[in-house]
Amino acid sequence: MKSDTVRFDTALGLDAKKGPLAAVARFVLYAAMILVFTGPLFGLLVSAFSTTLDPTAFTLWPDELTLENFAQAGEKNVYLYLLNSFVVVGFGLLLQMVVSVFAAYALARKRFRGMTFVLLIMLATMMLPEEIIAIPLSLVLADLPLIHANLIDTYLGMILPVGAWGFSILVMTEFMKEVPVELEEAARIDGAGELRTFFTIILPLCRPALGVIGVFGFTMIWDQYLLPLIVANEPGHWTLPIALRSLRSDEEVGIGVLLAASLLALLPSVIAFLAFQRQFMRGLTSGAIKG
Repeated sequence: MKSDTVRFDTALGLDAKKGPLAAVARFVLYAAMILVFTGPLFGLLVSAFSTTLDPTAFTLWPDELTLENFAQAGEKNVYLYLLNSFVVVGFGLLLQMVVSVFAAYALARKRFRGMTFVLLIMLATMMLPEEIIAIPLSLVLADLPLIHANLIDTYLGMILPVGAWGFSILVMTEFMKEVPVELEEAARIDGAGELRTFFTIILPLCRPALGVIGVFGFTMIWDQYLLPLIVANEPGHWTLPIALRSLRSDEEVGIGVLLAASLLALLPSVIAFLAFQRQFMRGLTSGAIKG
């Protein structure tokens, strides 16, 4: 009889060691890890709400809490840049997930000539640095083939290039391959068409994978720097990463305003991970444990 209990051991093997010394060692190690990983984040949070005048004064407990930094950030149009980032990541992630699920379904369930070549092309796009495709991408966006449209200084110019991501397509493809074909055959026997089978059978079973590509896709689009730098020539279309660079080079902007803007840039990624944490963890561990 197999046990349903799953045990996760640390890489250092500390869970296998017993006794008071091992308990103390675990406590010290875990406390050090928490301090290293959460200390800078907590310091950023506290400093964003404090009257920090000295760039070298980075305290974990402020003398006085204030919202002045966020008010000054609003005067520098940080909230407009934040809204631009939400527009790009919202529509970009939606487009990316739609493209990923349909492309993955074709790769996982259909057999066509050149499928291996398509997979190699997607892998190649993941290996190329963004700097290599920066100039060709700017030329394409300035004169979109066939329709000859100029997408420079438009939201669409920042959304379309992130609409297809090889990582998301490959993750969904491998996950859909694990869905039993017998479920589709049973649905077709009951009279369900291909689209109905896809939306009612396959897609609900892929929710963990959707959580994975949702979190990674959100982070990828939110952290985009080179693409908005190419597309957004006018400040009205800047996203938050571009604005942070501008604020950093502005001598009139204090360190407190920069920390407040950095906190605004950090929080959405944290919230996205917490919102999809369950699906994200299920997607990462799915298939890793067989029982």
